[in-house]
Amino acid sequence: MFKEDVKKIKKIIRERIWKLIEELDIARFPRPVYGRIPNFIGAEKAAERLCKTSIWRKAEIIKVNPDSPQQPVRYKALLDGKKLVMATPRLRKGFLLLDPTRIPYHKIRYASTIRGAFQYGKLLSLTEIPSIDLIVTGCVAIDKYGGRVGKGGGYAELEYAILRELNAVNDDTLVVTTIHDVQIIEDKIPIEKHDLTIDVAFTPTRTLYIKPRPAKPRGIYWDLLGDKASLDVFKELKRIISSRKRSI
Repeated sequence: MFKEDVKKIKKIIRERIWKLIEELDIARFPRPVYGRIPNFIGAEKAAERLCKTSIWRKAEIIKVNPDSPQQPVRYKALLDGKKLVMATPRLRKGFLLLDPTRIPYHKIRYASTIRGAFQYGKLLSLTEIPSIDLIVTGCVAIDKYGGRVGKGGGYAELEYAILRELNAVNDDTLVVTTIHDVQIIEDKIPIEKHDLTIDVAFTPTRTLYIKPRPAKPRGIYWDLLGDKASLDVFKELKRIISSRKRSI
C-alpha cells in the first residue's frame, strides 16, 4: 500500500469518527470535535476503569497527553500521588513534570488542566525526563489489533519516539488509551513504521486488551520530521545523541 493511500484511509476514518461523535451528541467541550482528540461523555468512566487495574496501581510515573478527554486521567494520577509527565501542546516547550507533593490539594484538579500544568509543573530538559512506567495517549480511533489514528499531527508518535531515544520507555512500557466505545472500529487501520500502537483501551463500558501486543516504533525517524525538526526539543535531542556517540 502506498504512503498516500495510508494517509487517505486514516483521514477518512478520523473524519467518519468525528462526524459520528457529533451526530450522536456524545461530544463534550471543546466542540466541534473536528481536528481534535475528541472529548466525550463518559471520559471519567473510562478513566475510572483504567485506574482500577493493576497496570495503574503499579505505575509510579505516568506520561499522559494534554488533550481534554484525558484530563480525568491526569487528575486521578495526581490524586493518587503519581508523578505525571505531560508533553506541552505541539511539543513547543517540550515536556512538563507534575509532582503531586508540590501541588496544594485544592489545586490538583486545576493542575490537571493545560493551563494549570504550566503553573504547577516544571519544564524539563530532556536529560531530566524520568523513566516512564505507563503511557496514556489520546486517539480518534483504534482497531482491535492496536492500530491507532490520531488527529493527524503525529505528535503522539513524536513524543513516544523521543522517550524511546532517551531510554525512558522500552518494549515493556504499556501504551493505553481512554476512548468512547464508538471509537473502536471494525476496519483494520493501516500502520506505518513510525505509528504508535495501543496495548489496552478503556471505554466507559469495557476494557480491550490487544493480543498479541502490537510492535512499537524504535525511535525517531529523522527523515520524516520535516519542519518539526526545527523545534527546540529535537535540537536538544540531536545534541544528546551526538554526545553519546562521541563518548563511545
